[in-house]
Amino acid sequence: MQLKPIGDKIIVEVLKAESKSKGGIILPDTAKEKPHEGNVVAVGSGKLTASGKTVAPDVKPGDKILFGKYAGNEVKVDGKEYLIINQDDILAVIK
Repeated sequence: MQLKPIGDKIIVEVLKAESKSKGGIILPDTAKEKPHEGNVVAVGSGKLTASGKTVAPDVKPGDKILFGKYAGNEVKVDGKEYLIINQDDILAVIK
């Protein structure tokens, strides 16, 4: 099955949370913070303005992004977890 986002939606493959702290302590699953980074998998056509024009998204598939902590909806397709977010939830593109 394939996911194709519509409108200003973006499908992100979330990067895994670190299992060790910076000091080398191994963290249990309950102590891990929700990741804020991911790779863009697919991008919708863009946001529709009040005048009826479509504004293309600023990201493209393959970009590594930083998004809000509680942004989007989690979905599972063919055993892989994805996050569907709005374009406005993207904070930055990581270069």
